[in-house]
Amino acid sequence: MNKFILLVFSVLLLTACQKQTETDYVTISGSLENSQDSILSIADKNGILKEIKIDEYGVFKDTLKLNASKGEIYTLFTSPSKRAPIFLKNGYDVTLKGDADQFMDSFIFSGKGAENSNFVIAQIQKSQSIGNPQNIITLEEKAFRKKVDQIKFEYDSILNSYNDLDSAFYASIKIQNEQMVAYFENAYKENLIMGKGRPSPVFTNYVDIKGGTKSLSSFKGKFVYIDVWATWCGPCIQQIPFLQQLEEEYKNKNIAFVSISTDESQRSGGSWETAEKKWRNFVKDKNMSGVHLWSGEDFSFQQAYKINTIPRFILIDPKGNIVDANAPRPSDPNLKNLFTSLGI
Repeated sequence: MNKFILLVFSVLLLTACQKQTETDYVTISGSLENSQDSILSIADKNGILKEIKIDEYGVFKDTLKLNASKGEIYTLFTSPSKRAPIFLKNGYDVTLKGDADQFMDSFIFSGKGAENSNFVIAQIQKSQSIGNPQNIITLEEKAFRKKVDQIKFEYDSILNSYNDLDSAFYASIKIQNEQMVAYFENAYKENLIMGKGRPSPVFTNYVDIKGGTKSLSSFKGKFVYIDVWATWCGPCIQQIPFLQQLEEEYKNKNIAFVSISTDESQRSGGSWETAEKKWRNFVKDKNMSGVHLWSGEDFSFQQAYKINTIPRFILIDPKGNIVDANAPRPSDPNLKNLFTSLGI
């Protein structure tokens, strides 16, 4: 009897060990047709976690022990231009088949946990089919609501067509779909105020470094390219040489380049006088061209445009209407293309 109990205990212990072994790592295998690469890498946001060898026939197989206790989306790639998502969790046994020449688009996952990866790719492909969200938020209200309802239905249909998704992942996607609708609703409302062709919010009596004050109305009849910046902002300073090149190139065109400094007291020793002096000295030391204004204690223009980060660039037409509330930066070649399209 004691031998029997010992045998049963040994079997149970072996089973427990096997179960632990089966659940503390993920197995990844598969094949890639037309593969010219020898390594398939798996990475998270911190870098490469595993490099798996691909043989001469495009076949690969390996295991990976993940640090995360829950399932997450990782990146699968053979080169910077060939990347795809994969959902992994310890205990999964995922097999991939695909074509290296049609990376991601050809991928089909099978095995334990594979439905999660298949879902992620289907959702990405759906997102790509939607196109530019700007084309949706500029629709008339009835058409906008019909389109958003359709998108929400299609995303939910994709989600519900996969029956074996990780429960936590499923719950997060449900929330994400709701957030997507909220994004479109908020963007639509904002576009009613800040969309192309809408009257621009104005600034009034901002201090001009050359003396006196200027308002947005001071530039009526011209396009106005506004740079909202500050002397303490590194990315703002990085754009200065590009902005100066633009000002020189377009100095005889019907456009004013207006830089509005948001330097304020808290970053200048608690004094508004110090903040203004810092701004004046910076513009002088850098020999900056164009129109330079200081908003001082008036943040109404920035608040109206909901400016939370700088630099921010805004383009306004000669009638005072918005062309682009978030225009390309001076370093972006698309800005000149925009100018050309407007006849500047």
